[in-house]
Amino acid sequence: EVQLVESGGGLVQAGGSLRLSCAASGFTFADYAIAWFRQAPGKEREGVSCVSGRDGSTHYAKSLKGRFTISSDNAKNTVYLEMNGLKPEDTAVYYCAAGLLQTITAVDSFDYWGQGTQVTVSA
Repeated sequence: EVQLVESGGGLVQAGGSLRLSCAASGFTFADYAIAWFRQAPGKEREGVSCVSGRDGSTHYAKSLKGRFTISSDNAKNTVYLEMNGLKPEDTAVYYCAAGLLQTITAVDSFDYWGQGTQVTVSA
């Protein structure tokens, strides 16, 4: 059974940091790209960052690069999203997803999704 389990969300003040984790199981991690998406209330799901399970290459949404860092630990089948300098507009449910394409725009290309973790940034 394929599972993606996110953790690490919570409430943080503006300027603070959080590290999200996505633990994957049930598929060959190295064959997939793992991406983080987020969705704020009333808004469309937005791609944040993506990492290749094969070679560790990364993609970022241009507006977030520099504050967010994605990394993966293939031995643990886990992907992390380090978020620094958080802003109230970063408030959203953050999802991780696994797919064969390394992309943060083609949402429909991802085969597997986690349940999401809430990140709330207070002003």
